[in-house]
Amino acid sequence: MLSRLTGPDRAAEAFPIPGFSAAVAHYVAIRKARKAHRSARTEAEQTAKLKARRKTERAMFRDGGRWLASVMRRRALTEDGFRERLVAFWADHFTAFEKGGALQFSHAIYAEEAIRPHVAGRFADLLRASATHPVMLRFLDQGRSAGPNSRATAKNEKLAGLNENLAREMLELHTLGVDGPYGQADVRQLAELLTGLTYRLKGGFEFRPAFAEPGAETVLSVEYGGPGKARLEDIYAAFDDLARHPATARHIARKLAVHFVSDTPDEALVDTIAARYAETDGDLPEVYAAMLDHPAAWADQPGNIKQPLDFVGSSLRALDIVPKHIPDDKLGRMRRLFLTPLLLMGQEWGQPGGPDGWPEADAEWITPQRLSARLIWGMTVPFELRRVLPDPREFVETALGRRVPEEVRFAARAAETRAEGVGIVLASPAFQRM
Repeated sequence: MLSRLTGPDRAAEAFPIPGFSAAVAHYVAIRKARKAHRSARTEAEQTAKLKARRKTERAMFRDGGRWLASVMRRRALTEDGFRERLVAFWADHFTAFEKGGALQFSHAIYAEEAIRPHVAGRFADLLRASATHPVMLRFLDQGRSAGPNSRATAKNEKLAGLNENLAREMLELHTLGVDGPYGQADVRQLAELLTGLTYRLKGGFEFRPAFAEPGAETVLSVEYGGPGKARLEDIYAAFDDLARHPATARHIARKLAVHFVSDTPDEALVDTIAARYAETDGDLPEVYAAMLDHPAAWADQPGNIKQPLDFVGSSLRALDIVPKHIPDDKLGRMRRLFLTPLLLMGQEWGQPGGPDGWPEADAEWITPQRLSARLIWGMTVPFELRRVLPDPREFVETALGRRVPEEVRFAARAAETRAEGVGIVLASPAFQRM
């Protein structure tokens, strides 16, 4: 797993997702079409402009469906499944998304640009890439943050002022943890240090010294910046210090252990991961190796409940899906096969409830309604994806490997149809766990 992780990213090459400029192109086109519709003067012109507006909006949804198809194809066909799970894990750890609107599928691009290239690198680089990506800056309103004493504020009193969102989430969620050794003063000082981080839709990330709070800022007793022109390098220095903090090592270690091993991980496992993180300055492949080498990671006990995206992804792998089985040109089918079922299972694609991402607790995912959605998906969608389904007697062994409960094996053999047998396996309690 580790050698593949540090090798070529063949799944991303085979099933690409474009850069942020693709989302911006939709944003610009939709804004232009909506403006034209509003300015129409005659009924005939209004009808024509409405038609053009809807066409641009459909193009945005169609591309969103294609990007989801790439995600699903990667899950189904990659030889590097650990990488796919890590991308999802870190994209959730550094949650950023757009709620509706013309950029609502930009979370897929954010994961592609800010997360994916760094999952086999250093945590500090992952932190920097996520914090400076336009999707994160938009999500936490950082682009509008200005130092109270900045040159920009002095010239324009209507500026929004200081925004603490990114600073707070960086300390509480991304690095030190909710119980970390920081206080409100650290949040305020970090927020002042981060002023100047912004973006342009067409140009991407940029740093504007005129918006930065002048002078030095002190975060966790360390001073950054000083007299003279504000520098992006001072912000990066703070990122690096937060990344190597012992509390960050502990926070990241526990999150990895909870996500990949157990809701209540062995403390020795957490200690081992945190120690390796500290020893290697957050070298992530080394951190993963510490987790994978530990006996607790392979204990003979039920694994975590699969989150809906993992459930669907592992189902596709078990079904031996090929690219043509997952349509990327028919948004209606993508909605029916994936988007709506994921929503009913409790995980609307790329749209968690807030900056803390998706819940990890098993009980959050197995409720009567959400389990029913899994059952319905397993009984209906596989037959829609591929008309010739595998023999349930063989499929149960493929899907569950050495962990096949005898009652599931019996039920698969007794199924009256292949679709029913496959559905029984996918809906079984054993298949819901990692």
